[in-house]
Amino acid sequence: MIVPETQIRIRTAVQDDDTALAELDRATWSRLHAVLPLPEAGAPFFDERHLPGDYLVAEDGGAVVGYVRVAPPTPLAATAHVRQIQGLAVAGSARGKGVARALLRAAMERARGEGAVRMTLRVLGHNAPARALYASEGFAVEGVLPGELCLDGTYVDDVLMGRSLTP
Repeated sequence: MIVPETQIRIRTAVQDDDTALAELDRATWSRLHAVLPLPEAGAPFFDERHLPGDYLVAEDGGAVVGYVRVAPPTPLAATAHVRQIQGLAVAGSARGKGVARALLRAAMERARGEGAVRMTLRVLGHNAPARALYASEGFAVEGVLPGELCLDGTYVDDVLMGRSLTP
């Protein structure tokens, strides 16, 4: 998928993206969105729980500038109709160009193609830019877990958002 009026291309990740995605993940790490520690330099991006097929990547001129992870929220058959955004990152140099929005839209398109009828995500309560982006793409707050996370000694809300994928 090519994003109109840009050179941004969205595609499924491949194993060869490992180093570029690991570097992007480390470069974009921030307490604004991260609940895990800063990834170690040189650590692999993909592992047995995080497979290339779970990711869509955004490329600009052949360089990886963003990714979104989309996966079923649980291994239960009862949630097979749902996909969950489990990570989204955009390089600083690509911000403001619609990359995050394009990744979200591609993720929803892919989920529909897999038969999903619902998309969910979790976002930190203080991450106003991400919450605004998700809301602009039709996600609504469906629940808040107040003080669910303790990050650097501060309690942070875990906000649950979701939307239908059907017309």
